[in-house]
Amino acid sequence: MPFTQEIIHKLEQGGGMRYLRLGLAVLAVVGFIAGYNLRAFKNFSTQEAMDAAQVARNLSEGRGYTTHFVRPLSIYLVKRVNEKTGRGADGTLRPDYAQLRTMHPDLANPPVYPTVLAGLMKVLPFSYEATASKRFWSQNNRFWRYQPDFLISLFNQGLFFAMIVVVFFLARRLFDSTVAWLSAVVLFGTELFWRFAVSGLSTMLLLLLFSGLLWGLYLIEREAREPQWSPGRVFGLAAGIGLLMGVGCLTRYAFGWLLVPVIIYLALFSGPRRAALCLVVFFSFAVVVTPWVVRNVMLSGLPFGLATFSVLEGSIIFPGNQLARSLTPGFDQIYPAIFWHKLFQNLKIILTTDGPRLAGSWVAAFFLVGVLMNFRNPALQRLRYFVLLCLPVLTVVQAMGRTYLADDAAEINTENLLVLLAPVIIVYGVGFFMVLLDQLELPLRWLRYLIMAVFVALACAPLFLVFLPPRPLAVAYPPYYPPVIQQIGAWMGEDELIMSDVPWAVAWYGRRQSVWLTRDTQADYFAIHDTQKSIRGLYLTPQMMDSRFYSEWVKAGERSWGNFVIDSVLRREVPPWFPLRAAPAFFPPEQLFLSDWARWRRTPQAAPAGTAPPAAP
Repeated sequence: MPFTQEIIHKLEQGGGMRYLRLGLAVLAVVGFIAGYNLRAFKNFSTQEAMDAAQVARNLSEGRGYTTHFVRPLSIYLVKRVNEKTGRGADGTLRPDYAQLRTMHPDLANPPVYPTVLAGLMKVLPFSYEATASKRFWSQNNRFWRYQPDFLISLFNQGLFFAMIVVVFFLARRLFDSTVAWLSAVVLFGTELFWRFAVSGLSTMLLLLLFSGLLWGLYLIEREAREPQWSPGRVFGLAAGIGLLMGVGCLTRYAFGWLLVPVIIYLALFSGPRRAALCLVVFFSFAVVVTPWVVRNVMLSGLPFGLATFSVLEGSIIFPGNQLARSLTPGFDQIYPAIFWHKLFQNLKIILTTDGPRLAGSWVAAFFLVGVLMNFRNPALQRLRYFVLLCLPVLTVVQAMGRTYLADDAAEINTENLLVLLAPVIIVYGVGFFMVLLDQLELPLRWLRYLIMAVFVALACAPLFLVFLPPRPLAVAYPPYYPPVIQQIGAWMGEDELIMSDVPWAVAWYGRRQSVWLTRDTQADYFAIHDTQKSIRGLYLTPQMMDSRFYSEWVKAGERSWGNFVIDSVLRREVPPWFPLRAAPAFFPPEQLFLSDWARWRRTPQAAPAGTAPPAAP
């Protein structure tokens, strides 16, 4: 009894209550995370997440920075460079200029995020089997969750919390503890960030890097106003800012454009050493980025590989994904007006869709109104100018770099650059809200806390709605169902090539080299099959089957894959000129798999375990 009383006394008088509240808060957060993942986790549903993950696995398994997802445009670039340099001339009748008979170099993904994931795969026990028998990973004896997808999602949630911590301390420096805590809670409760966290994309890593960049700019501006560091420390900080910029650029190439507002900000607010500090930032940025640029030039002739063509993708001459699927791209069609057309077309989309969702909630409205407010803290004033400089730069870059990826996964994609500003916009929005609240003459103190609670509840309402029925499927079907894709991979040899409409999924789940559907069924297809590497399998999913009939089937012409599907599925007759003619009779009707021979007959199991996704509970 005395022992119990002593504990209670310590809790009440010795500051123990503070730690108790902290412990309860941690338990609440952990409970929420567990509930969210049980309720709302979804296996990867974007091309980008699967693409980065399969490159990371190749890295972790010692195959270098290579890819199983092969784009026809990448074949064109690698082949063009190797023919000029003589690489691949191995003495055979068909030199492997396209590097398909070995591991194909990846030219699409910047290296930082796949490298980080590769380290994660080395540390954690990744299991790549799509099981239907283990608890948690299966439901009702059917596949449910894919373990590697889940582990990568948890890792990104960790990056999310690290970003919240960084933003919390920055907000406390800029405003006060109340604004910092309120901003942290709103960030935690923003549904947009949770969707990015479980998506498998690199966005959370980039948000953390951008938050660190804001810290660096704040410190260097403070040092200019209140000198207290040695010159070496200041220049070291500038080098760190350049390092963060370089790492951010190698996480997402478009991040490098932020060097423009960073240099402008330093030129205005970094004090008498501004010229030297700008040079240090630029030099350290260049040191980080240059080796990778050299690697890309050696492999493809272009500084940023396939990303160099992002300004052309989605344009009027290369609509959708046509450029990435082109084995012989017609660059002679390019004329200046297409860039203006793409810019204005996408600006309209951004201003009407992405712009209003700038901070993931209506909290952005407080930021937009608070832009005109004169803050007492000069750091607040000046960092706001940096955000306002970033806004038009990121808007234009997002408009010019918008591709088919933004159409495949609206809002949750790596081309959504404006989301990088969301945390700092939330901080400023919360700060302006508190300024307005402080001006209210409330008769009772608890009304202040009530208004703050209502503010948080409204900002976090979309996240709360996730827990309402119906429960979503964890399986991202259509078109991705890992057990079927893995069965196809098991039918194929490790060195054999598959063509597919979802080659990124075949590469990630099936662990087989897969080339994207060429633009036509004959010239481009046979250019790969006959001269580069034999295509042993064709896998089509609802991604292709459910395409727009007129625009993507009929209008595409006789050699389109749409007409091929009509012949193969509706008429149940593979065109006589097509070399892959064997098809499993038991395969799902909304999918098509063709091979050079009946590979499924060599295994005792006739059909994949679970040919359709589970029903929602």
